[in-house]
Amino acid sequence: MYDRDIEGKELTFGVSGKLIRNVLVMVDRQTESYWSQLLGEAVAGEMIGTKLVFVPSWMMTWQEWKTLHPDTIALDKFGRVGARDSYEGYYAGSAPGVIGETFRDDRLPVKEFVVGVELADTAVAYPFSVLNNEPVINDTVGESHLLVLFAAEKAATAVYNRDVAGQTLTFSAVNQSSDTLVDAETGSTWQAFTGVAIAGPLAGTTLAHVKHTTAFWFGWKDWHPHTLVYGLEE
Repeated sequence: MYDRDIEGKELTFGVSGKLIRNVLVMVDRQTESYWSQLLGEAVAGEMIGTKLVFVPSWMMTWQEWKTLHPDTIALDKFGRVGARDSYEGYYAGSAPGVIGETFRDDRLPVKEFVVGVELADTAVAYPFSVLNNEPVINDTVGESHLLVLFAAEKAATAVYNRDVAGQTLTFSAVNQSSDTLVDAETGSTWQAFTGVAIAGPLAGTTLAHVKHTTAFWFGWKDWHPHTLVYGLEE
């Protein structure tokens, strides 16, 4: 999710009908520049090189979202009849997207889902197969201290910076669903998918979100061919 206000102008985006390395390409109506969905950056046209500002978002079920935010206003859009069936073969198949792979990397199956994290100088993929067994990950990548969360039954993911008030916190799940966390350093209790401390010395503190996306492995590694893969790296 991105902010569409750029350099004082409000842009309106649509689907261009194009793909670059199997990733959706958007077009803005004002300048007709092309933008990569994954990068959040203009890749052709008047705005080339301009980056959209990342807005934190969560992937989760509607039921889970309504529980957290009961007053939510939702956009209701109706898809094409038969659209779901047309995509079932795509998800079930082993083909790497519509136009094939740009780079081959057999560290993961091509249709493995990953939580992809972009940092200043590197990229990291957290495979769903690993997250299923390790839904709360305290990771360190270079100078970045990450908290990666996953709740399979809710299809929910989140990534935070675990540096708070001058210290690096270490988190663990309070319950089996991993929707409540506690940090070892202060004993504060946190809501996993809001990043807010709800009890303890840090009550009211909010963890900083880290830009991430959920993607197929073939799409992520084509844009980030040197990506690290959590659980496979030494």
